[in-house]
Amino acid sequence: MWMTWKSAVVNIPFGGAKGGVQCNPKEMSLREIEHLTRRFTWEISMLLGPEQDIPAPDVYTNPQVMAWIMDTVSMSEGYSIPAVVTGKPLSVGGSEGRNAATGRGCAMVAHRVCGRLGLDPHRLTVAVQGFGNVGSIAATLMAEDGFSIRAVSDAFGGIHSEGALDIPALVEHTRRTGSVVGFPGTRAVSNAELLELPVDVLVPAALESQITAANAGRVRATLVLEGANGPTTPDAEEILVRRGATVVPDIVTNAGGVIVSYFEWVQDLQSFFWTGSEINDRLERILTRAFDSSWDASERLGVPLRLGAYAVAVQRVADATRDRGIFP
Repeated sequence: MWMTWKSAVVNIPFGGAKGGVQCNPKEMSLREIEHLTRRFTWEISMLLGPEQDIPAPDVYTNPQVMAWIMDTVSMSEGYSIPAVVTGKPLSVGGSEGRNAATGRGCAMVAHRVCGRLGLDPHRLTVAVQGFGNVGSIAATLMAEDGFSIRAVSDAFGGIHSEGALDIPALVEHTRRTGSVVGFPGTRAVSNAELLELPVDVLVPAALESQITAANAGRVRATLVLEGANGPTTPDAEEILVRRGATVVPDIVTNAGGVIVSYFEWVQDLQSFFWTGSEINDRLERILTRAFDSSWDASERLGVPLRLGAYAVAVQRVADATRDRGIFP
């Protein structure tokens, strides 16, 4: 259902589902992950297809895993079917901009919401929980837009600086050491402490249920951009909204990934590919329209932004259901 609303609010013709395997890939070899991926793909292959179910990357998956999915389905059918999965490497039908799409979309939404609230990005401090694919790219692009990134974290811990972090240098440090921990000129903080730092903008881009009723009262950011799926519990959001914070919901903030997955699917079906600038331009137009319609609905209905986004999404699904009718 969650993915259905996300697709509906950005108005792309996808439905929604989630699935995976319970394991710890950090403790597995590349060969073990490949075997697991191919076996999982084989077991659900009757559900997969360009006109059926089209997987895309999520937590602990990457373009290589998507390539294995595509290859497994293709080998069983006897010919290449690139449109069966998105988030693939460019060499096997992937799309320009897909790997950075979720983080880029988050940065685009950050810029848009500042315009609506009359805020100057150059005056705003930011903390990013989760410095993986989404968080690192969002931090990089937000820094380029003028935001001052003061704290970031990953699975091993976090760092905080009194001044703006040098994000390109931090990305290189993470590539070299495997973590943000130990970046020069910073002090260590935990993932839990990062959420409560005195910053203007908080970007939870890690896992679900990070901001809860237990810690929401100590969250000092006045703008929360949900880079992850479901990082804020309903009880926590009530607390944040009650004290005047703006929470931009995940189904808008992190929808860049599913939007460019849609672009990739379209390109694979046509065997005709767009440039990176074309991808980013189309992404910005769709995300801007989705954000604006959600914001307008929340103002019209007098509800928080999440309910405004849900109102837009549910209405679109309801309209389509009504227009199609019931069969038989």
